[in-house]
Amino acid sequence: MTLDNLLALAAFALVSSITPGPNNLMLMASGANFGFRRTVPHMLGVGLGFVLMIVLVGAGLVQVFEAYPVVNTVLKIASIVYLTYLAWKIANAAPIKPGESIGTPMTFLQAAAFQWVNPKAWAMAVPAVTAYTSDTTLTAIAMVAVVFGTINLPSVSLWTVMGQQMARILTNPTRLSVFNWTMAALLIASLYPVLFP
Repeated sequence: MTLDNLLALAAFALVSSITPGPNNLMLMASGANFGFRRTVPHMLGVGLGFVLMIVLVGAGLVQVFEAYPVVNTVLKIASIVYLTYLAWKIANAAPIKPGESIGTPMTFLQAAAFQWVNPKAWAMAVPAVTAYTSDTTLTAIAMVAVVFGTINLPSVSLWTVMGQQMARILTNPTRLSVFNWTMAALLIASLYPVLFP
């Protein structure tokens, strides 16, 4: 990979990792509701789950979608159903009373598995592999995965920190409820490209 390609890939990874999407919106909500420390497994699941996704897409998963278009339809339906379910959970998260700990943030494995039904993850992984590798050698795929892994973790951490900082003004149950419903609505809105390609 040339230096120009590497810089272009890094720019694509940064823009696609730091902009709003299902992962970042859920991490912001988790940071606000559970704090940074309790959201770390969720962040690591997003970062490492996406790296694994890039490797598997590069290893030939894209050809499965080309050979069997029904798989793409099933993935879209699964994405819509699961993101709607997550939006409902976020919207109805009860406010935490002082000294009380209710609910749990997404686990590492849940966050890693979520990448497979996350439309934005697919919209990032496929172009990253097809546009920024001239071949599908293990070295080329590994380079794309390393670049994304290096850039993605700080990006998702930023969204978690923003959520954690927002928790300072979300001490009122009404404000927290408005925040959670807003995050849920934005999560549903992130389905727009899936519903209307």
